[in-house]
Amino acid sequence: MLIPACIIVFCGCHQEKQSQQTAKKTQKLTSPGTIIYKTRADYFQNVPINLSTDKKTVISYPAVTDVYTNGKLAIPTKLENGFLLDNRGISVNVAFIKLTYAQYAGLPATPTTAELLEMIVDSNPLTVMYDCGIRNPTMNNIEVINNLILKNDFSKFKKLK
Repeated sequence: MLIPACIIVFCGCHQEKQSQQTAKKTQKLTSPGTIIYKTRADYFQNVPINLSTDKKTVISYPAVTDVYTNGKLAIPTKLENGFLLDNRGISVNVAFIKLTYAQYAGLPATPTTAELLEMIVDSNPLTVMYDCGIRNPTMNNIEVINNLILKNDFSKFKKLK
């Protein structure tokens, strides 16, 4: 009678550990990255969309309701030396459209991909882009990133462009 109870307890603990490990892996895979970048012109307020590598197809774009993060417009965070911290989810194939976040949020409906292509003001806006790793308030907070930017130390980041 004691042996079956031990087997049940052991198996239950093993399954719980596996569930915890799976949850941690899932969290790592789904956590947003910390992307910093500079642009050729001031697109701070402009809505970004992601294009295909050949810049002819819209790959991803926000719905009019998706330009908010925690109830605020998801404009990038200004960092030192003209860098911006992405709050929207851009890629190296980002393009900016002529509408600001506020204008876009006020649209009655999300534009079609054809309409978005017509609204592009710059399909090659990036001068530099770095992936600073998984977004983590302790490891990648704004103060830490700004200090590294001021030191011109990008060795901890992965250069994307």
